[in-house]
Amino acid sequence: MKIKKIIPIIFMIISCIHNQNHNKQINNKIFYKDLKTVEKWNKLILDASKKYKINIKLIISLIKIESNGNPCAISKSNAIGLMQIKPSTAGKEVYKYRKIEGQPSKKKLKNPKINIDIGTNYIYLLQYKMLNKIKNKKILRYAIIVSYVGGIGALLKIFSKKQEISMKIINKISPNKFLWYIKTKHPYKQIYKYLIKVNYLYNNINNNIKHQN
Repeated sequence: MKIKKIIPIIFMIISCIHNQNHNKQINNKIFYKDLKTVEKWNKLILDASKKYKINIKLIISLIKIESNGNPCAISKSNAIGLMQIKPSTAGKEVYKYRKIEGQPSKKKLKNPKINIDIGTNYIYLLQYKMLNKIKNKKILRYAIIVSYVGGIGALLKIFSKKQEISMKIINKISPNKFLWYIKTKHPYKQIYKYLIKVNYLYNNINNNIKHQN
């Protein structure tokens, strides 16, 4: 095997070992501000942000909360890699959009570049295809975050069984009222805390981060 092919593999193994102990639930503000585990992926994040027209702060926030920058993270529910993508749901949805049969493999989703590209592509589908009828930008961001981790179906059903009615209700309420719905009506009780964590980080990331190397 040539040296050029070996180096990326060695780098990935070292990254996995280095980050293994950091794949823990975030529970304090100091940890939120520590983005060193994510900064190494900034170039890939910026590329995906430009490609899919997704706010770079949202991608960074999701990576931080989902995996803490660990490309080898695998959850109990088989969510894989930096953006904790489930092959059979988000992965399959992106493949369907790209007109590719099947779903991404575990090996592919452990690849940082592929993982970030697929994860950001999924956010694109949520923002521009599935939730694009939501008018309020803040509520749209909330809805994307909630749908990313809990599914769009579970989100819309807390408003109505019919998607069109759900959208009408969402467009009539305030961001705070939307948060109230998530906190009190969503079937997955941990979703509200997840939303608050991601949104807190999103609001505290330097707006100039895209200019960093």
